[in-house]
Amino acid sequence: MLLIQITAAQGPAECELAVRLTLRALLDDAQRAGVQAEQVESLPTAAGYKSVLLQLQPARPGDDRALQAWLQGWLGSIQCIFPSPLRPGHRRKNWFVAVQRCPTAGEGLSRALREEDIDYQACRASGKGGQHVNTTDSAVHALHRPSGIAVKVMSARSQHANKQLARALIALRLAEQAQARQAAARQARAQLHWQVDRGNPVRVLHAQAGLL
Repeated sequence: MLLIQITAAQGPAECELAVRLTLRALLDDAQRAGVQAEQVESLPTAAGYKSVLLQLQPARPGDDRALQAWLQGWLGSIQCIFPSPLRPGHRRKNWFVAVQRCPTAGEGLSRALREEDIDYQACRASGKGGQHVNTTDSAVHALHRPSGIAVKVMSARSQHANKQLARALIALRLAEQAQARQAAARQARAQLHWQVDRGNPVRVLHAQAGLL
């Protein structure tokens, strides 16, 4: 199993539309390649999506090498070329989104997670899907008590697989929180870089011209 994310990052609404176009193209390509792609989470917007999280499975169980080879053709920046339907007359026609691989359970991201900090609760899947919706309590609601992060996973057929995916999602959310804190700290340092109080000095240094 692999997790990937399609994201517009901080791009404008046209990039959110580009995420929707990229998602459609990726799912079509996955179907042609026999790759199983399930949408796990998304952040929908009026234009499209801010981001979409997908779970990928190889066409044949255990054929992870073929899955990774297929995925290499999608990882990185995706350029979508179209005139903006949101701002008629806008000159820009190139919009960029990113397809990123997300670490899953068993990889470095989730090793710091303690299993005893997660509460799992079996629940019945809900929503559309016809015969593919679970009719047993195989869906999983997971709560990470220290952070309060909660996720619900129903994409897999077994409770064990949904638990693994729930754990990976919690690890991903924790990593995103850590990245947000680091970004906030960098921004604070950048703001301090431009702040110089030219009055009330705490120390005055004198230098002779020949020593400069």
